[in-house]
Amino acid sequence: MPGAAREHPVRLATTSDAVVVAELLEAFNREFDTPTPATPVLAARLRRLLALDCFVVLLGGEPAVGVAVMSLRPDVWSDGPVATLDELYVQPDLRGRRFGHAMLAAACHLAGERGARTFEIHVDGEDTGARRFYEAHGFTHIEPGATEPMFYYYRPLT
Repeated sequence: MPGAAREHPVRLATTSDAVVVAELLEAFNREFDTPTPATPVLAARLRRLLALDCFVVLLGGEPAVGVAVMSLRPDVWSDGPVATLDELYVQPDLRGRRFGHAMLAAACHLAGERGARTFEIHVDGEDTGARRFYEAHGFTHIEPGATEPMFYYYRPLT
C-alpha cells in the first residue's frame, strides 16, 4: 500500500478478513480489560462495516499482527471527510518494531487519498505511551493558534 513503511506490509482488510480483524480487536480489548463482544459477534459486525466506503480497516504484517480501524465522516467545514482513527493495535510482543508506524502512515495516506483534510485520534489521557507515539508522528491536542488542549467528551446513549 502506498505511504506505508517499507519494512512492514500493510493492506486493506476485506470482508473475508472479518474474523482476523475481530480476533485482533478482541485481543486489544482484553489486554486493557475493556468489555468486548465475542469474536463471532465482532466478525458479523465487521462483515457489514467493511462493505462500506466510510469504514476502513488496515492490517499490518503478514500474517496480520496489527490492525488500524478508521472511519470517514462528512464534514461541514471542508469538502472532504474527517478521518478518525478509531483503533490502532499491535500484538504486545511485536511492539516497538514499527508495525504501528507503518499502519498509521498508511492510514494517513489513504485518508488523504479519499479527500480528508483532518485526521483525528482519541487517546485516553493516562495512556502516555500512545500519546507519545502520536505526538512523535505530528499529532497534537492543541489546535493551531490555540493555547488550551482539546477534549473528547463521551456519553453512552443506552
